[in-house]
Amino acid sequence: MQGGAKGPSGLAEWWPILEKLGLPHNELRSVEGRASLAGVPFQAELMASGLVSEAKLFRALAQHLGLGFAARVRPENLLMRQHHCLSALRRVGGVRTAAYMDAAGQPILLVAPDGLDIAAMLDYLARYPRIAQAMRIVPPSVLRQAVMGRAKESLTRIAVHGLFEALPKFSARFVVNAWQGAALGALAVALAAGLLLWPRQLLLALHVVLSLSFLSCVALRLAVASSIRRAPPMTVLKAVRTEEMPVYTVLVALYKEAEIVPDLLLALGRLVWPRSKLEIKLVCESDDRETLEALRAQELRSYIEVVEVPPEGPRTKPKALSYALPMTTGELLVLYDAEDRPHPFQLVEAWQRFRESGEELACLQAPLVIANRRESWISAMFAFEYSALFHGILPWLARHGLVLPLGGTSNHFRRAILERVGGWDPCNVTEDADLGLRLRRLGYKTDTITFPTYEDAPTGFRVWLPQRTRWLKGWAQTWLVHMRDVREMARDLGPHSFAVTQVLFPGMLLSALGNSVFLLTILGLAAYFAVHGEIPSHYGAILLLDLFNVVFGYGAFLALGWWTLPAPERRDLWKHVLRTPAYWTLLSLAAWRALWQLYRRPHHWEKTPHRPSRPAGASGQRRKEGPAPTTFLSSSPIASTSRPG
Repeated sequence: MQGGAKGPSGLAEWWPILEKLGLPHNELRSVEGRASLAGVPFQAELMASGLVSEAKLFRALAQHLGLGFAARVRPENLLMRQHHCLSALRRVGGVRTAAYMDAAGQPILLVAPDGLDIAAMLDYLARYPRIAQAMRIVPPSVLRQAVMGRAKESLTRIAVHGLFEALPKFSARFVVNAWQGAALGALAVALAAGLLLWPRQLLLALHVVLSLSFLSCVALRLAVASSIRRAPPMTVLKAVRTEEMPVYTVLVALYKEAEIVPDLLLALGRLVWPRSKLEIKLVCESDDRETLEALRAQELRSYIEVVEVPPEGPRTKPKALSYALPMTTGELLVLYDAEDRPHPFQLVEAWQRFRESGEELACLQAPLVIANRRESWISAMFAFEYSALFHGILPWLARHGLVLPLGGTSNHFRRAILERVGGWDPCNVTEDADLGLRLRRLGYKTDTITFPTYEDAPTGFRVWLPQRTRWLKGWAQTWLVHMRDVREMARDLGPHSFAVTQVLFPGMLLSALGNSVFLLTILGLAAYFAVHGEIPSHYGAILLLDLFNVVFGYGAFLALGWWTLPAPERRDLWKHVLRTPAYWTLLSLAAWRALWQLYRRPHHWEKTPHRPSRPAGASGQRRKEGPAPTTFLSSSPIASTSRPG
């Protein structure tokens, strides 16, 4: 508001301060216009614009008000209790004030105003000069970092123990309960005894069980493929009014990602959203010095915050996200990975879908598109899988109102619901699938949107295997957690979603395991036939069953992938046909490795390394960056070196 009116000061009152800083009046007028359109104070839009550094602005403000300035704040000197720190961190606009003990042992009041009425503040200081002597202006990020340091103990407890304390039945801290452990032990004994006493009958029984799982996955893929007629069109966005747009939080978990930081900032800088209503949290491990140094080398805008996660508890992505969640303030929240390049209008599409849907819609999954499919045969098959999953299976499940296992990134949430269901499980290594299942069990809906996120697939076996092992281990982990009470789970999900869960979670794992059993049996019987000229009659049925499984399993996999591919890419189907047996063999290896890790290291997180864009002219395919940067007023660069070249 202008003049002496009550409320945050506008450009007129800020001008004496900004003029001394040498800021151009025409650009400040633009800032004022954007603030008016977005319905935010001039100060908030000014800080988001990057025209002036936070330290310079608040030092100049302190001089204008005749107050002292505090450039540094020691967390241990804050006179705040832990729960007060958490409340302050959750406040929209940041931490405003805090009591503090200075170096001389004197109590002072730190002030970091976010919507300052300069005239009212000057009047107050003139009337109470003694209070002014005990006040200091502090940059908001400095005070906030100090409060975060003060709240570290509470934030760590919430991240590590929050879900287990609130909803223990959904926590993967213990992989199996008593009856599950007894059942698995009895199964192991039965298999060992059967192998010694009835090997032929055991082999047949195993083939029947694995075949049922295999064929259930075949049936699901064929059902999805038969429903696909053409690729769904991109959502047509409606005209937006920035004043109606809420605060949107973007969470990105980084670990050993120093090389990819510039690409990440460029990708986030393409997002179309009012910068004064954007909140970006870059979540890093506190001992990941290289990534932290790479981030500190950037002049990040005021709405970007680096969150350092202490090493206590499991070293997993969901624990890091759970640590940051209590410090978010956005009505909506999206999760991205460090290598992601989301479509610029993805946030707008998600917001409009949430606004048009009921409050029971908790999450929207954006499709993931592999951009480097031509770099290797593994990345090509990975892209083929992703196309089937994100353009076939997940939209099909959403259309039929069934349970939706989320992908690991580009999940858009209503933040309040995310917190209500306990957030991410720090002990689950596929926290995305687990969260999708938990949301459904607690009565919420998930759906899909159309604007994609581009990311890169592993190009080599050494990177692909640990990633796929973690996924399969986590899906088994998730299934065991939710199957602790089978009747309750069936009641929560309903019969159709319960059946789909059995296909997606144990079915996919058993299919990968079964593929190796089928292939080895076929090869073994083929070798027997080559030596003896015949196959024992009691093994003939097994051979026919295995051949049926392999042919129809590969066929359904290829059919679904082909139908979901863009038309220009379908001409490469013959390559996928040739690669499928080898790729499924690798899937089997990953599945057996996942079972071993589930037993020995259930909560171990195998990190997937990412790499920056290939420079132009390098061998291989350049990463697809997604649509070109937009010139929309709310998509300005977010760091000093994130501006496109």
